[in-house]
Amino acid sequence: MSFEFNIIKKDIATSARLGTMITPHGMVNTPAFMPVGTQGTVKSMLPEEIKKCGAEIILGNTYHLYLRPGHETIKKLGGLHRFMNWDYPILTDSGGFQVYSLGTLRKILPDGVMFHSHIDGSKHFLTPQKAIEVQEALNSDIMMCLDDCTPYPATLKQTKDSLALTIKWAELCRNAKKNENQALFGIVQGGAYLDLRKYAVEKMVKLGFDGYALGGLSVGEPKEMMYEIAGAIAPVLPADKPRYLMGVGTPEDIVFGVACGADLFDCVIPTRSARHGLLFTNSEKIVIKNSRWRESNAPIDETCDCYTCKNYSRAYLRHLFVAGEILAMILNTIHNVRHYMRLMEKIRAALNENRFAEFKNEFLINIRRIVN
Repeated sequence: MSFEFNIIKKDIATSARLGTMITPHGMVNTPAFMPVGTQGTVKSMLPEEIKKCGAEIILGNTYHLYLRPGHETIKKLGGLHRFMNWDYPILTDSGGFQVYSLGTLRKILPDGVMFHSHIDGSKHFLTPQKAIEVQEALNSDIMMCLDDCTPYPATLKQTKDSLALTIKWAELCRNAKKNENQALFGIVQGGAYLDLRKYAVEKMVKLGFDGYALGGLSVGEPKEMMYEIAGAIAPVLPADKPRYLMGVGTPEDIVFGVACGADLFDCVIPTRSARHGLLFTNSEKIVIKNSRWRESNAPIDETCDCYTCKNYSRAYLRHLFVAGEILAMILNTIHNVRHYMRLMEKIRAALNENRFAEFKNEFLINIRRIVN
């Protein structure tokens, strides 16, 4: 088995921890944020730029790559790493959330999910075994079990039925796994019901996985509820395994998640926001199309060391964005991804220097100032 997780240091005031994940394609320092490379690419970025921003691992999507160009094609061409020219670690999600997002185009059955492709309407049946087959063909470093993403809101019965499927499918995924060089993470569901979440933890731990994810968050529930669930469940996931808070999120969500003991995060927020002209800084959120930046010679962020901030002004970035130039998306994305990577570097430095609680409090105070 070529996967290993080590805890270097634990925070004394919170559940946060500093660690490393060893994979066949290199080491990942945790806590870590994974830029989302849905279709074998982080939108608007060259692989070299992703690395320069500090990313050590990215996420690929099983659903999209299965539909186009097809997992068998990618396998023939040497696997996903070679296909997309990325020689660092890759985590692939199972496709469960994407199928969940199809709404009326999918039907959940006891043995899997029947769905129609959003591309051409073709009919497909995604089973737990199929999800593993596809991910093994992609040859990612970390695979995810197929789960049933419980919607919000959902009744107790709906949530129980959904969780039963997730647990059943997790066992089938584990049994279907053949490649010993790929890690497999189980996913804890249970909706808004803490007792069901705790029950899910017990079941997943009993099955035994290389890591554990907290899923079904950021699906419409109030942020306070997401924090309550993450705060109650993340710390009780196995301490010797990586903990992955799926689909989260904003910078403040990540800092809170780290305090709860989470080690891995992913979200489309930095890349999607960049393409829509919303740029993150430590002092404000910048909507680059605003006329106030028409003659600004300042970089996005004076403290940022990214390629964009070193070379371009807000005025130029505004001009590109208003003109609809592709370069606007590229430069904006480089900055936002680097902003997130700098956040993770600051978190890890604070943990290493035994000052994470202080960092967390100062960071959240600053975020509230920016929002207000």
